[in-house]
Amino acid sequence: MTDGSFDGSRPATPKSVAMIGGGQMALALSEGFCRAGLLQASEIIVYDPHPAARERLAGRVPGICFASGGAEAVRAAKLIFLAVKPQQAQGACVEISPGLAADSVVVSIVAGLSTATLAGFLGTQKIVRVMPNTPSLVGRGVSVVCRTQQISSSEALRVRTLLSAVGHVHETNESLMNGVTGLSGSGPGFLAMVVEALVEGGVQAGLPAPLALSLAIETLAGTAALLEQTGEQPAQVRERVSSPGGTTLAGLAVLEQHGVAAAISAAVVAAATRAKELGEQSARQTAR
Repeated sequence: MTDGSFDGSRPATPKSVAMIGGGQMALALSEGFCRAGLLQASEIIVYDPHPAARERLAGRVPGICFASGGAEAVRAAKLIFLAVKPQQAQGACVEISPGLAADSVVVSIVAGLSTATLAGFLGTQKIVRVMPNTPSLVGRGVSVVCRTQQISSSEALRVRTLLSAVGHVHETNESLMNGVTGLSGSGPGFLAMVVEALVEGGVQAGLPAPLALSLAIETLAGTAALLEQTGEQPAQVRERVSSPGGTTLAGLAVLEQHGVAAAISAAVVAAATRAKELGEQSARQTAR
């Protein structure tokens, strides 16, 4: 493949990164790594069979390289990001496993797949599992990391350093990853629905739709910044704007009447449960 300047015969270097899958998250990570000066575009080697994905990456990250196959891509890198959909994961792992070296580190951003399942697919225990979220596309993401015992502290630090280019990074035990998926992984979708509802309410109250959208987005972003920068609990912020007999309390009463808080909490639990189900389905497929 001639999209980039990749030479399929070049040896792997500790700094080079391979991306298996060239979708939105691979794009976000590649842009972030280069924007932060952590990598040069030529140090990122991507394998994606879809021309549209390659063209998008080439346009947004000039100089990025493309391999003609998964095994070829991983042979040129010590750090491999697995950025495919869950249903594609087993096939992608089987394809790249012949190219993995003993010291290769695979970083999986595949939702729901445990390190044990991935190890069965890949034939290696050197795995870091990551749950990122879509605000990574604008450098404001949240990534939560867990790792196998075979990953050294220095290898884990390199992964966290790279991920910090697209937002906040946390490390936790793998047993918590389904809950992470339900909250920060799916949370942008839930919050986008909240914004939609705020806009609709603003329109019903007489605001023009463009103004309502701007106010909703800016209020959400401002409230998040207030919580982040002050360290206050959400209940403190809520109580501060809830004057007795005032407008906020009138609105909060309606939210309580309709069970909005309980519904949002249940949505997080439902998403976490689904992540667990996806992982169990993949584990059963591996055992067959």
